[in-house]
Amino acid sequence: MSIWLNLVLFQLGWVATVAGAGLGYWWAGPLSLLVLAAVVFRLTPWPRTDLALLCAACLLGLVIDSAYLQFGLLRFAEPVPFDGLAPIWILGMWMSFALTLNHSMRFFQGRPIATGLLGLVGGPLAYWVAGSKFAAVEMLGDTRIGYAAIGIVWGLVTPLLVALASRWLPEFDPRKGRPA
Repeated sequence: MSIWLNLVLFQLGWVATVAGAGLGYWWAGPLSLLVLAAVVFRLTPWPRTDLALLCAACLLGLVIDSAYLQFGLLRFAEPVPFDGLAPIWILGMWMSFALTLNHSMRFFQGRPIATGLLGLVGGPLAYWVAGSKFAAVEMLGDTRIGYAAIGIVWGLVTPLLVALASRWLPEFDPRKGRPA
């Protein structure tokens, strides 16, 4: 799969997802996930690995974004399907992110510090843009605490997901250059 195709589809899907949520079209997230997944699963040499990552990211997203809600750090514009739990559109975003880990984000495999820094900065930045530019997320209370919490969580979760992506690759992946 082309790194650039994966990156462009993910970024377009990200914008469609948060813009859709901000406008009340919660279904834009799952729809953009379906488009990305259709292309990735058509072209990936590791469909089982990508599927496992997709499932792991969905579960992490459900727990983490639901915790943000329960702790009163933020509120999502479209709480579909259940108020109090992470909405389906953001779970689609987590799953879309997972489909970049062995493709456009492959560069970060084996670089946990760079990956942690990416999550530490990129996580809060993504939530800030989703809220300030697209009205998909509203930070509650002291926003410094909310963004710090998001940064810490993403600073830990991003290297975890990238490490899983690398570890779960098939044993004799020619791109790894060695048996696992």
